[in-house]
Formats: sequence, C-alpha cells, structure tokens
Amino acid sequence: MGFQDFTTLDVWLSARQLANSVYIITREFPSSEQFGLTSQMGRCVVSIPSNIAEGVGRNTAKGTLVFLYISRGSLFELETQFYLALDQQFINKDIFNRISDEIQTSKKLLNGFINYFKKVENGK
Repeated sequence: MGFQDFTTLDVWLSARQLANSVYIITREFPSSEQFGLTSQMGRCVVSIPSNIAEGVGRNTAKGTLVFLYISRGSLFELETQFYLALDQQFINKDIFNRISDEIQTSKKLLNGFINYFKKVENGK
C-alpha cells in the first residue's frame, strides 16, 4: 500500500513525540500514582504510535483502519487522563495546554490518515 517505512510518517512521528512528552511529564507525578494514572497514561500513549505502526503493516485499507481507530481511541483516552491530572493538580494549566496542543496535532494528523485510508477502502 506504499507505506512500508512508518517511521517517516508525520502521523507516527507526532505520536512518538507525544509519547516522549507524556513520559517526561508523568515522571513528576506523585509516586502514589505510579500504578494508577501514571501507568495508565504510559500504556495509553504507547498504544498510539504502536497501533499506527501495526496498521501501516496491514495489507488492506480495512485492516489498517482498524488499528488507526484503536490509536484514535487511545488518543481520546489520553486527553481525558490529562484532564484528570489537571483536576488532581498533578500538572498546572501551562503543562496541560502544552500537552493539549500536542494531542490536538496528533488528532489532526491521525484523522487525516484515517480519511486517506477510508478513501482507499472505498476505491476513490
């Protein structure tokens, strides 16, 4: 399907950057959250670029879309978790706004990628 090297795709690079940002931010969370929100956010953010990569490795647009939708779901889940981190004062509004900008960028790129594969799937 023409996307053999997922590591050069903007959508994957953005998700990878987001993952690194989340790991840096969550290092500052209370140690009591190590097995709570910190762990959940880590699993969630790793899922985003991982599912993009797995989707790109599929041979059909339909197969790719399944994993891109999973990735998008994880992105929305991560966004919710950052609202909770803000509510619990694990992060301040500046950090929230910075990570929210990264999440929005990843959403836009991922939605564009999904739309591309929907067109491929429909033969357009």
